[in-house]
Amino acid sequence: MTHPPDSDQQVFHRHRNLLFSVAYRILGTAADAEDAVQDAWIRWSSADRAQVADPKAYLARIVANLAMQRLRSSRWQRETYPGPWLPEPVLTGGDSADAVTDAESVSMAMLVVLETLSPLERAVFVLREVFDFSHAEIAVAVERSEAAVRQTAHRAREHVRAQRPRFTVDRSQQRGVTERFLAAATGGDINTLLELLSPDVTLWTDGGGKVRQARRPVRGAEPVATWFAALGTVTYQGVEPHDLHAALVEINGAPGLVFSGAGRVVATICLDIDADGRVTAIHNVANPDKLRAVADGTTHQLRTS
Repeated sequence: MTHPPDSDQQVFHRHRNLLFSVAYRILGTAADAEDAVQDAWIRWSSADRAQVADPKAYLARIVANLAMQRLRSSRWQRETYPGPWLPEPVLTGGDSADAVTDAESVSMAMLVVLETLSPLERAVFVLREVFDFSHAEIAVAVERSEAAVRQTAHRAREHVRAQRPRFTVDRSQQRGVTERFLAAATGGDINTLLELLSPDVTLWTDGGGKVRQARRPVRGAEPVATWFAALGTVTYQGVEPHDLHAALVEINGAPGLVFSGAGRVVATICLDIDADGRVTAIHNVANPDKLRAVADGTTHQLRTS
């Protein structure tokens, strides 16, 4: 008995999570990634199916190219952004560490490093290093020669390695450090915070000019510890300390914190932890426009296959 071929919509739906995963890593924002996926659907709907041998690879190439174009057009907005520009956090499933080849590739810290690449370098790096596309496949996606893609891939890889040394942090250790950090911050325990923080820790806060945040990175264990020890004693974004609630959830493939109060999400915090279990960087997103993906409760499966 033969089965009828899948409809165009079924084929697209089957690969939708993958397409979002590609676009999100290239763009760093959930909203823009969703738009790129929708644009890919329009392209797919009008494509000559007879010329498509591998729908999955074809769709991934389309969305990568669309995401790269979208990133180019938004570049000036990020360069003139008030204060540090951080990626838009997303909630991920509890099994995301198994669902992605490398959960590090979608961590807030890695997405920040990818922001330092050109749009072409970023697209090539994501397709090659995260999704294991061949240089020939990437060349088709980004409309460059295979030789040019090889050079771009090498340049991007070396840049990322220099900015983001690889090491493995045990997931349970990461969760434990995050829990201790939360307890110390909400309890005003500055001594425990100082124990958890690396001496050269950096706090990046993204308020987008919408809410009051530090316009420059806060560096050093003592200033950062002081900043967070005040959480339980001062009003934060109009929310009184007793009304501010924190939850430990999975954000971008790792344990993170969501702060809420007055009926809304007010901030997310992701900790970057080194091999010794010390916090080396903190990414604090408070721009309301970047909290929508977390506030709506959607869990993303950012897998690579």
